[in-house]
Amino acid sequence: MELDEGLPAAVELLRGRRVAVITGAGVSTDSGIPDYRGPDSPPRRPMTYQQFVSDPDFRRTYWARNHVGWRYVHRTQPNAGHRALARLEHAGVVVGVVTQNVDRLHHLAGSRRVIDLHGTYADVVCLDCGHRVTRDTLAQRLEALNPGFVEAVGAVADVEIAPDADAVIESTQGFVVADCDVCGGMLKPEIVYFGESVPRERVDRAFALVDDADALLVAGSSLAVMSGFRFVRHVARSGRPVVVVNRGATRGDALATLRVHAGTSETLTALADALAPA
Repeated sequence: MELDEGLPAAVELLRGRRVAVITGAGVSTDSGIPDYRGPDSPPRRPMTYQQFVSDPDFRRTYWARNHVGWRYVHRTQPNAGHRALARLEHAGVVVGVVTQNVDRLHHLAGSRRVIDLHGTYADVVCLDCGHRVTRDTLAQRLEALNPGFVEAVGAVADVEIAPDADAVIESTQGFVVADCDVCGGMLKPEIVYFGESVPRERVDRAFALVDDADALLVAGSSLAVMSGFRFVRHVARSGRPVVVVNRGATRGDALATLRVHAGTSETLTALADALAPA
């Protein structure tokens, strides 16, 4: 259904129910962060975990791009969709959010129960000793190791940004990667890469959140990867309703009780107005 038909149907389906929410990159596009698989998204080939850990050139390329791109993501702000979900949670309608995004915008919008399924761009971990640092702290080290690199690339506003805080830049030659300042080991953003598994404890918490609800709302995700799709499959098997709001087809369409073809900001705001009026 389009929004004009789908919204009343979604309100009717969700009214009086406690709702778990799964969000994907489509929720953050109105904040200026592009998605991977939206109808207007350019083809992207994200770096895999195996490439990152096994090839120094890939690792250098990643950190050089991230050194530019994270600045953009770091200054983005929540949009109306993020704020609507926070309002629904505060009203007791939404029990929590499981997000596939790494941008932390749900936290900034005021959502209290958020599971960052794929981690966040804001934390960095040593793969050897487990030491953790914030991305802000690492930025200072990378800047000292690579003075003038960002200025040489160009203004952040003119650089194409990918959803995982990666920037698309032509040359990364000469960029110096920072090692762990505790053991000298390999640093990696605390983000689940393609080809890497979501930690079991995090998956279990997400299932517990979903099982705490009477219905599931999927917003802005194509559900192309199993990390999100499994929750839709789980809820559908239990007989609970699944509402999917997304521009473009999703892997979960066949399992959805209701499918709304619309943008998430306008749809979630309208749902909040109907289910959690001020």
